[in-house]
Amino acid sequence: MQVVRSTFALCVGLALAACSDKQSTTYPTRTLSASADRVGSKVGFGFHGSVTGFGPGVVNLTGGGSYDPATATNIVSSETVGHGSGGFSCLNTVERLNLNGCETGQGVRWDTEQLLASTGFKCTGAATEPGKTAFTDEHTVVLQSDFYRAGDANDESFRAKIIVADHDLDASRDGVQNIWIQGVGCGSGTVNFSEAGRPLAN
Repeated sequence: MQVVRSTFALCVGLALAACSDKQSTTYPTRTLSASADRVGSKVGFGFHGSVTGFGPGVVNLTGGGSYDPATATNIVSSETVGHGSGGFSCLNTVERLNLNGCETGQGVRWDTEQLLASTGFKCTGAATEPGKTAFTDEHTVVLQSDFYRAGDANDESFRAKIIVADHDLDASRDGVQNIWIQGVGCGSGTVNFSEAGRPLAN
């Protein structure tokens, strides 16, 4: 009987130890997963202005949104924390590249497909213009965006990257270039960035 009791006690002890080990290994995993899912502070932005540079096309762009710079990535179709949307209008027909075929007076809205970490850009189509790179941070947002004309419903008419910044993107050009549309060019606009309702210091 003593042997049976000892054997039973040993089995119970091993079972409890196994349960204890299981709990100690799974709990940190859940904690780490929860930490990884936490997002950083979001930055809000709003803007309006017109851009040109690649040929005769001129596009007016307006909008805003919010985003978490820490989630920006250039990996296609990755999930990011950020969204921007607004309106656009082709003030003069675009005859090249991303918005090619957007005629004068066309354009309704645009929205965000993905928050990008960075993009290369030029303000004109000139081969002699040095290429530049913009990076998403608290003062600059780079968005892969869809553009919709009237009658196209939820099927995007065009796809292009957008850069919005609260500073000059190209100091080599006259004026302030703080808005860019891929394939259209750069322009000056009214731009505001804020965090938790407070304007960001430049």
